[in-house]
Amino acid sequence: MTKTNLRNKIKVYFNELKDNFNEPGKKMKRKRIIKKLVISVFRFVLLFGLSFVILFPTIQQILMALRAPEDVNNPAVIWIPEIWSFKNIKIASVVLDYPKALLCTTKLSFISMVLQIASTALAGYAFSRLKFKGSNILFIGVLLTIIIPPHALSLAQYLYFIDLKLVGKESSIYLMSGLGMGIRSGIFIYIFRSFFQGLPKELEESAQIDGAGVFRTFWSVMLPNARGALVTVGLFAFVWQWNDTYFISLFEVSHGDFPLLTARLMNAAEGMYNALFITGGINLIGKDIWSNPLFLALITNVSALLMMLPLLIMYLFVQKQFVESIERTGIVG
Repeated sequence: MTKTNLRNKIKVYFNELKDNFNEPGKKMKRKRIIKKLVISVFRFVLLFGLSFVILFPTIQQILMALRAPEDVNNPAVIWIPEIWSFKNIKIASVVLDYPKALLCTTKLSFISMVLQIASTALAGYAFSRLKFKGSNILFIGVLLTIIIPPHALSLAQYLYFIDLKLVGKESSIYLMSGLGMGIRSGIFIYIFRSFFQGLPKELEESAQIDGAGVFRTFWSVMLPNARGALVTVGLFAFVWQWNDTYFISLFEVSHGDFPLLTARLMNAAEGMYNALFITGGINLIGKDIWSNPLFLALITNVSALLMMLPLLIMYLFVQKQFVESIERTGIVG
């Protein structure tokens, strides 16, 4: 093969590549690939930035919790501690009375959650399917409980529970939850009502043909099909009761025999000296701790981290079911 023939073949090959490259179909395909790549990069940058903004306070709290108390006033320590220590966590644990308060808070939140699910599911089913004269007016009253701030009803509720001798007892929270007047129960009733309205009426009709009554139809047919609403309401009820400070302060639920994490966190400064003496932190900080607002803020932040840690762990196990239930119930925003 001569050099001229080889040169001509190479020229023909490159001309074919050029023609293929300039074909309209190939151009469109290349544009789609570039567009998809740009969108993917933009999505990654946006999600990474949002994740950092959301996780930044948590990461900062964790690093502060692992900082030694003597490094609180060290200007050189900004992110990474010079001395790693669990002393702050020990002090915050004593301030919160953590083991006992964690058990009591879990008990109060779980029982309240179960009672709220039972009462709001019944009310939501009644408003969705058991129509009667004046039902729409009653439902407007339910919606008003969402709009009216709880402070507007606090005096009447407090006087009512004084008459029942339930002030200072966790039974006051259970009674409110069981009667559909718990924390944001109006929202839960609205969620159940909307969900039950979306279920086909043929389910109820088939149960009624088999001789089931209203409650049996609700318990055996409608409630098992409301899994999405149950998970949504259950998680919201548990978390909102866990973080509640207003009602437990109003009804004086938290006390020495029944400590709660939120109440202990609000009164963290009162238990600071006791915690420092028990953990030996008083030798590191000094007796005049009130002149060091940075340390008080540090222990408060660590206490808040310990308080929300069980919720973060719980969410890791139920995040898939929670996202699915949010999609099924149609909650947005």
